[in-house]
Amino acid sequence: MNRDQMIDRLRSPHHPWDVLVIGGGATGLGCAVDAAARGLRTALVERGDFAHGTSSRSTKLAHGGVRYLRAGQFALVAQSLRERERLTSNAPALVHDTPFIVPAYRDWERAWYGAGLVMYGVLAPAGGATRLLSRNDVSTRLPALRRAGLRGGVLYHDGQFDDARLALSLAHTAVRLGATAANYVRVVELTRSGGRVSGAAAVDVETGAMMDIPARVVINATGTGVDVVRRMEDQGAGEMMRASRGAHIVLERSFCPGNEAVMIPRTDDGRVLFAIPWRGRLLVGTTDTAATDIGDTPLPTRDDVDFLLEHAARYLETAPAVGDVRSTFAGLRPLLSGAGSTASLRRDHRVTVSPGGMVTIAGGKWTTFRLMAEHAVDRACASAGLTAPRCRTARLALDGSAWGIANDPLERRAMGEDVSLEAIDAFTRDAAWADMARTVEDVLARRSRALFLDARGANALCSRVAATLARELRRDEAWAETQTKDFEATAARFLPPAG
Repeated sequence: MNRDQMIDRLRSPHHPWDVLVIGGGATGLGCAVDAAARGLRTALVERGDFAHGTSSRSTKLAHGGVRYLRAGQFALVAQSLRERERLTSNAPALVHDTPFIVPAYRDWERAWYGAGLVMYGVLAPAGGATRLLSRNDVSTRLPALRRAGLRGGVLYHDGQFDDARLALSLAHTAVRLGATAANYVRVVELTRSGGRVSGAAAVDVETGAMMDIPARVVINATGTGVDVVRRMEDQGAGEMMRASRGAHIVLERSFCPGNEAVMIPRTDDGRVLFAIPWRGRLLVGTTDTAATDIGDTPLPTRDDVDFLLEHAARYLETAPAVGDVRSTFAGLRPLLSGAGSTASLRRDHRVTVSPGGMVTIAGGKWTTFRLMAEHAVDRACASAGLTAPRCRTARLALDGSAWGIANDPLERRAMGEDVSLEAIDAFTRDAAWADMARTVEDVLARRSRALFLDARGANALCSRVAATLARELRRDEAWAETQTKDFEATAARFLPPAG
């Protein structure tokens, strides 16, 4: 993928695009893949980097949602599990099965959780078997788990993936299928013709140049920003979306070594807690704190960090402290608006068509992005009278060119391994030329996951990455210095906030 080529295509269309997708997260990229696979002339614009927001800040799980069974949302769980299996089949290099253990510290918990998880396994079209574990079984598999009071546990299986890299794979796939996709292009206005939304006016964030992007139909797939785009068409549009915040901390793997993840179904305030092995680290996180400040870079609070550390200490033999935290991050989940707490809101999605013909896709989750895209593109074709085949993505192999999965030199260097500077430079060059990285954060946060794995280690790399990126993008020394300072500020925000 080459950004200069993408911008040129956006600037000089010979005739309107069939579909313009606004939003370069999981849902928008999924829409671009779906529309391009049907042979539609497709353009996608993203105001920041691909997956800059929610889609790079998830708990890294492709799952059906065990806790939704408690609310009786069986259809949603079954649907999500079908999509999980499709995703595993379509992107085997990026999505894989992970065994989870639910530890039981009360006599009734093993039977109670076991019954629910057996149903979860029955709803899944594939995957490992759910089974009850004895106390010794749990301790053998997870020796770092607290033994005092342990009664046994339940083993079940779910999917795990790397969110930013899967998003990048979707971008590659869309482009391979003929789509044009550009990051750092911000829509500032929807254009109209005869009362219908007929495209968008956008600005190239890098140069400040304006461009008109005509399209027969526009899909609003901006996640937590869907209401902002809806109000570009109708200032009086009501609230369609509410957000919840998920907070995560990253620890050394030594706190819970092994291949199994841990799921705690109910914390003090009723949320679910996960402790997941991820790329040589241990990711501890939870979701469903109501979010009132919806910005581009949500941050965990000190209360979030303390909550996660306190609960991790209850279940691990060695209690982690603030000084053990290598990185922290938070993500916003776009939920369909409704009454009650964010934890009580449904996780399904909704597609609407405005009076001007713009299609908005809201709600849902990473695991179901493909199905969400299918529904959105179906409605877009109907809205614009486009003739196109039915959805072709259920068995569409995703591009595997999101390199660096197994052997990322920036991640390894950030986590303390001895890696050559030449390898770091080569990775940065490839990120710029093949994957449209435009900033140091793009490289260290999403092309590599170094920032998410070790904020201090990533910060130590930023000046080298900035210098290499400046050469590749033909920027001057002042640009590299600004990038370095910007990333240092970003890395500081990925460390635990002061108490």
